[in-house]
Parts: sequence; structure tokens; C-alpha cells
Amino acid sequence: MRADVSPRVFACLDRSGLWRHIYLPRSADAGATAMTTYGIPLLVLATTDSAALTGLAFALEWVPRLGAFTLAGAVVDRYGTTRVFRLACLARAVVVIAAALLLSAVDGNGGATVTVMVLAASTGVLSEFSYIAAETAGASVSREAGDQAHRVQSALMGIDQVATLSGPALAGLLLEWSGATGMLSAVAFFSLLGAGLAPRQPAVRPTAAPVPAITGLRTGWATLRSLPALGWLVMGVTLSNLSLGLLQAATPVIVVKELGHSSADVGLVWSAAAGASLLAIALCRKAIDRYGLWPVGALSGGIAACACLALSTAHHYTIYLVLTAALMVGEGGITVVLRTVRSHLIPPDRFGSTLSLTILLLLLPFPLAGVLVAITPPHLLGHAIACCAVLQAVGLTVAFTRLRAYPLRRP
Repeated sequence: MRADVSPRVFACLDRSGLWRHIYLPRSADAGATAMTTYGIPLLVLATTDSAALTGLAFALEWVPRLGAFTLAGAVVDRYGTTRVFRLACLARAVVVIAAALLLSAVDGNGGATVTVMVLAASTGVLSEFSYIAAETAGASVSREAGDQAHRVQSALMGIDQVATLSGPALAGLLLEWSGATGMLSAVAFFSLLGAGLAPRQPAVRPTAAPVPAITGLRTGWATLRSLPALGWLVMGVTLSNLSLGLLQAATPVIVVKELGHSSADVGLVWSAAAGASLLAIALCRKAIDRYGLWPVGALSGGIAACACLALSTAHHYTIYLVLTAALMVGEGGITVVLRTVRSHLIPPDRFGSTLSLTILLLLLPFPLAGVLVAITPPHLLGHAIACCAVLQAVGLTVAFTRLRAYPLRRP
């Protein structure tokens, strides 16, 4: 892995250094990412008043991300985390400011629809470049933490969940009270803040020749095949993400169209869910210390699958909010386990490429979920959620059964 600072330097940072060089940039980027991920579908629904276009926009937001991951991993390995992170944040700020200006200037639904669709695709790509850079820097700290890696990962997950706690609510409120301009201005602010907080470190000298994205993909695939524990876990979480993606894409439609609530209430659903997930992450850290990875992961998977199945029959806003929070409690525990296993097993010199591949696999269900919402009538979304919940339960059961059979060691 090529990075702006070696893992040993990261490990030697004191607490204030970790906040300055790792946690604060991650916080600003996570805030911008959360607002775009949850706010853009709301913006599309408010602009077009179409459930089908909302699902299509969700798919457009995620499809370019999939293509960006392998390239992002190779770029981070070559140029370092700081340069990639800063440029991605600056580009995202420019894109959202341009979209805000266009939305205030265009006349008619056609121009606004094209603008928000392009906005969804472009912010998705740029957010993943910044995420890969931030995740690679955090992984350097985790590897040096040894047996305490799950504590570092819990802190990073906590940052992500705080952003998910505040981002959707802020996006919904700003969209409700100040329109698209207010919401997109906030995204631009967080993006510029992330670019400014990126550590000023010596630039990495580029390698002699660019690393093709397909080469990084092959390297990541070979590494993943040599790590059966990680491979089975990625498979299970991928199936689980189909349920999560379907809920993310369908929630604006369900809450606004079916339950008759506002955009701010949609943001409140995900903010409450993130708060519950944040508590679960804190508990998982102590539970892993005492009981180990496998029991905590298996329990988290059971909670997530049961909550998702119950969500398919929820017909009241409060029940929907509570069950979504329960689902995210389980997802938070699963993610801590996955990130800890990933940081333990992936060799440092192949981390960027393997990380990109695993995230690519984990995100494949999200554009599919958007397509499902686009083609499914709103009153049948509950049946689609139930089918995905069954797949989720089967996938997580197989994953944690296989995880228990394989030791956590590198090839």
C-alpha cells in the first residue's frame, strides 16, 4: 500500500494527532456522504413527485460507485490517501454548488430531473474515492493496533454513525425549510471542510507506471479467495445489504406516499436508526472483548434479519421507525465484525485493492435495490422487503456458520 505516511507513523500519533489526521477528516467526509446518500432520493422525490424516478435515482447513485471502487483502490495505492481525499472532496463541493445553481435557474421539470439524476451519479463516484482514501488511512492505524483493532474500527464506525445520525435529519429539514439550495449548500460546506482538514503531508512519488484497475481487481480477488473466513462473511453481508439497500431506496416512498409523512420525517427515521446503531457499536466493542467475534456477529445477524422481516408488515410510522432502528442495531454489529476481520486478515501490501473489491461486492445489491423500487408498485414494497429478509437470514446463517470453522489468519 502506498500512503502519505507509513503505518508506523500513524501508529505513533498521539490522541490529538489521530483526531487531526484521521478522525476529523473522516467526520467531515462522512457528513457530506450521509447527506447525499439519504438526501438526494428525497430531493428527487420532491422535484419529480415520482416513486419510480426516486428508485431510479437511487440506482444511478450507486451504479457509478461500483465502477469507481477498483479504480479508487488503485489510485489510492499509487498516489496516497491525502491527495485523493482532498481532490475528491473539492470536486464534490464544485458539483453540488453547480447543481444548486442549475436547479434555481432551470425552468420546467425536464431540466430539474436531468440535474438531480446527474447529481446522484457524480456525487456517488466522488464520495467513494474519498471513502476509500479515508478507509485506507484508518486501516493503517487498525493494523498497528493488533488485538485492539476492533477499538479503532469501532471509533471509525462511530464517526460514520454519528454522520448518519445527523446527516439524514439535517438533509430532510433543510430540504423542507430551505429547499434544494439549502441542502446542497450544506453538502458543499462539509466537502470543503474535509478538503481543508486533510493532513498536509509530503506527496507520494507516483509509481513508474499506472496500475490498471483490472490488475487491482485480480489482486483483490486472489487475496479474497485465499481468505475463506473473509470470503464467506462478505457473501453473507452482501445478501444482507440487499435488504438494507431496498429499505434505503423505499423509505422515502413508503413514508411520504404510503404513510403520509414529510421529508423531515424520512430523515428522522434514519437518524433514529443511526442513534441505535451507534449504541450497538459501543456495546459490540465490549462484547467482542468478552465473548469474541463470532458470538457477537451471529447475534447481530439474527437481530437484523428478524427486524427486516417484521418491517415488511409495518403500517404505522412509529412502528416503522422502531423496527428500522432495530435493523440498524444488527447491521452495526455485523459491520464492526466485518471491518475487524478485514483489518486482521488482508495483507498490508494488498489492502487497497482487496478493500476495493470487498466494498464492490458489498455494494452490488444497492443499485439492484433501486431498480426493484423503480419497478415495484408502492403498495407491494412490503412483499419485496419480506423476500429480501428471507435471503438475508439464509446468507447470514451460512456466513457465520462458515466463519466459525475457519481460523483468522493471513495467507
